[in-house]
Amino acid sequence: MKAIIAAGGKGTRLRPLTFSSNKHLIPIANKPLLFYSIENIVALGIKQIGIVVNETKSAVNDLLGDGSKWKVKITYIHQPQPLGVANVVKVSQKFLGKSSFIFHLGDNIFSHGIKEPYQHFLKHKPDAVLTIIKHPENHRLGVPFFDNNNKLIKVVEKPTNPPNQFGAPGLYIFNHHVFKAFSGKDAIKPSARGEYEITDLYNYLLKKNYQVDAVEIKGEWRDPGKFDDSLEANRLMLDLNLKTSIKGKIDKKTKISGEVAIGKNSQVSNSQLVGPVSIGKNTVIQNSYIGPHASIADDCQIVNSQIENSIIMQSSFIIDAQHRIQASMIGKNAAIRTTKNPTYSFFIGDHCKIELPE
Repeated sequence: MKAIIAAGGKGTRLRPLTFSSNKHLIPIANKPLLFYSIENIVALGIKQIGIVVNETKSAVNDLLGDGSKWKVKITYIHQPQPLGVANVVKVSQKFLGKSSFIFHLGDNIFSHGIKEPYQHFLKHKPDAVLTIIKHPENHRLGVPFFDNNNKLIKVVEKPTNPPNQFGAPGLYIFNHHVFKAFSGKDAIKPSARGEYEITDLYNYLLKKNYQVDAVEIKGEWRDPGKFDDSLEANRLMLDLNLKTSIKGKIDKKTKISGEVAIGKNSQVSNSQLVGPVSIGKNTVIQNSYIGPHASIADDCQIVNSQIENSIIMQSSFIIDAQHRIQASMIGKNAAIRTTKNPTYSFFIGDHCKIELPE
């Protein structure tokens, strides 16, 4: 068994952060988003992982390396053009060979892991498994259609009136028969939006009478592709996973409540930390309030400021902010400070939103 992870895409819904960073590297609870999918796969015992990227050499390569930190072998697979989720499978054929495989979208989080559909595949040996999850807005997803015997008959991408509450998240399992969908007179074709849809792979297999099982996945699923979704994912993972771990220095004037993690060489003085809060390495917090669901990365400096329910990325400085920073994402090397000059000075990327109090 092998695995592939899609780690390309432009991340347009998270601009301006993704103008300078791959969306899969944005930190969720102080961990790069891509790590969650890798850890899910490693937990299954799979040792060969293909990472599909749009660039032949990218920041993803630099972050993951050869996979030795997880005791796996990582192979990088170049996708020349972003032609859809099913195209990720096609460009991975040489790497996968005749092996069955798990395909995990690199920007998806499954809070309870992915063992159940994997074990179903191993036990029942279908040709494919479609994972499904109940979702209040399943019309935005691929939706499974079942017959009267609850047998999967087709998968419809973004139907107007879904017949059930289920949608397909970003986790798929196939054996090598799926590659037949890319050749011959019945080969799948691009959709109206010019992409090869993952739903078409399942429909091809169903029409050819291959065994395709739908398996409900347990726990919470998040697709942090937008601003609000990223903050929600950050809250969820802090709530579920964070345990108190103090590796930095805290002075006697600092008050801590709830689960709080502080990285090595960080210093906190005369501040209040209300968990869940995650603080990275080499970060300085002085005379500040850090409230619930805040994750602050490495090498940051927070002085005379208040922050909660926010993601603060590496090497950012927030000094003398007069009002509480809430529900915010602040990119790497950003600087926020109050000045005595009664004017505003901005350096702002595309698609930014700024709200100023009266």
